[in-house]
Amino acid sequence: MLGKRWDGSFSESSYGFRPRRSAHQAVRRAQEHIRAGYRIVVDLDLEKFFDRVNHDILMGFISKRVEDRRILKLVRGYLNSRVLEGGLVSPTVMGMPQGGPLSPLLSNLMLDVFDKELEGRGHRFVRYTDDCNIYVRSRRAGKRVMEGVAGFLAKRLKLVVNTSKSAVDRPIRRSFLGFSFTSGAEPKRRIGPKALGKFKQRVRELTRCVKGVSLGRLIEELSRYITGWRGYFGRCETPAVLWRIDKWIRRRVRAIVWRQWKRGRTRFKALRRLGVGKDLAAQTAGSPHGPWRISASPALSIALPNASLAKLGLVSCSRNQQLKSIEPPRTDPYAWWCGRGEIARFPPIPIAWGE
Repeated sequence: MLGKRWDGSFSESSYGFRPRRSAHQAVRRAQEHIRAGYRIVVDLDLEKFFDRVNHDILMGFISKRVEDRRILKLVRGYLNSRVLEGGLVSPTVMGMPQGGPLSPLLSNLMLDVFDKELEGRGHRFVRYTDDCNIYVRSRRAGKRVMEGVAGFLAKRLKLVVNTSKSAVDRPIRRSFLGFSFTSGAEPKRRIGPKALGKFKQRVRELTRCVKGVSLGRLIEELSRYITGWRGYFGRCETPAVLWRIDKWIRRRVRAIVWRQWKRGRTRFKALRRLGVGKDLAAQTAGSPHGPWRISASPALSIALPNASLAKLGLVSCSRNQQLKSIEPPRTDPYAWWCGRGEIARFPPIPIAWGE
């Protein structure tokens, strides 16, 4: 009930925990500001925001909107709810419970004063909960804005800006909600380096060879994680990054299968059973190269094609033909992965990134 009554008064530049608003909309709004010529971002990060909320200041904001004392008493009780820590129960004198049903609404109410202040100063900004990006035209203006808003937050809301995570820089060097932006006249959304690094680390954990699971189980677990990740980061406008990620993941899966086959005789029989020619299967099974090198070979491309790995979240076999032009075809089955330098008969593994 309170959310419906208060939401209409919040700033249009606030996107966190609000109905019919999402992180993707916030990123697109930031992209619009950059495209309009505001190429410097004041990236603000509030230090331990949910732990530093001042109860008296917040209750003052609530009392201006709610007259019913019973509701005010309930909210105050929610803020002062006791915490079990180290076996001891202690009262809460500052902050609000993270993950609580009221915390998202109360955080927007607390920072709405900050939003109104930025609007009054004529700034272009985007805020998603405690992550706020303000866009200006020059570094000098950005430093001035950083000092001004840090002073306002400290004086008016008793909140502290985390100087180690906040900066005045170009959007290409900063991340907002996991996304970054390219440079140029038409900035494009791209996956932030930190988000990409976390994704690869998680994939490495899921594809460790010591797990001893079947290929079907491995793909099922991997697909579950990748599908969710793609649902968020698939909105990027740099598909070549997804192309490379997809190729890297499938190479890791094929390398795991190669290790599971262990011996040359087992590998030869498995390749023949999966449709690889006799000569190609014999040459691949007897190759001295390691699993990572072998995983890019034409033999494993035939034995484990895209269709067999289609459960992976980034794969969309229906678009493979459209993407073959991304990388020129190669020739000799061994030229491009064992360094012989001729042109290959088999094209590289085609990659797609979903609809």
